[in-house]
Amino acid sequence: MIAAIIQARMSSTRLPNKVLLNLCGQPLLWHIVNRLKFSKKIDRIIIATTKNPRDDVIEQWCRDNCLDLYRGHENDVLSRYYEAATLYKVDTIVRITADDPLKDPEVVDDTITIFQTHNLDFCYNNNPATFPEGLDVEVFSWKALSIANEQASAPYEREHVTQYLFKKPELFKQKNYALKQNFSYLRWTLDEKEDFEMIQKIYGELYRKDRIFLFKDILTLLENNPEIEKINSFVKRSAMYI
Repeated sequence: MIAAIIQARMSSTRLPNKVLLNLCGQPLLWHIVNRLKFSKKIDRIIIATTKNPRDDVIEQWCRDNCLDLYRGHENDVLSRYYEAATLYKVDTIVRITADDPLKDPEVVDDTITIFQTHNLDFCYNNNPATFPEGLDVEVFSWKALSIANEQASAPYEREHVTQYLFKKPELFKQKNYALKQNFSYLRWTLDEKEDFEMIQKIYGELYRKDRIFLFKDILTLLENNPEIEKINSFVKRSAMYI
């Protein structure tokens, strides 16, 4: 079984409660789940939140929306993924973060296809990055996740889930999915209020209840409206991928 596991919590340091911010009448997390439902490869969607009481609201939202849920360690996100994947008997895990409401299901499916075709342990599109930040996809086997959970010791590796996999190419057969043109200078994720302002602009132009907009649609919008891209252009990309 292939499952997208979405890590989500309310206690973000830079923009608290961002995963449930209202975006076009729905919580941010709803849009991430909804976009993943257009994937042709994903069999199940699981929300992995924490045992922190602040995240009770995420659990209730999942129950109200009939979504699979797991609650684990707040900072040891690697163990949270391992326990969630084990509980739901997941063979292949698609790691999704809850601050990326522009995830493209076609990019997700392409990454899964590469993972399957090359019989990989780990496939990703962010090292080196050519996609906009926010379209990151990481796909790995339960076996690779199990080994990482057992062997990774550094707090950074435990918090960021896949860092141990990246550091061990001799142990995990892995491949990066790269575009011919580099779009990594674009920032389509949510950490700052300017990020949300930009995302609101994109959704205001492209979001429709009866269809989904994709990577190429956002690029076209930005080409025709370059001022949108400038809203959060000063925010730096995550240090993990620099």
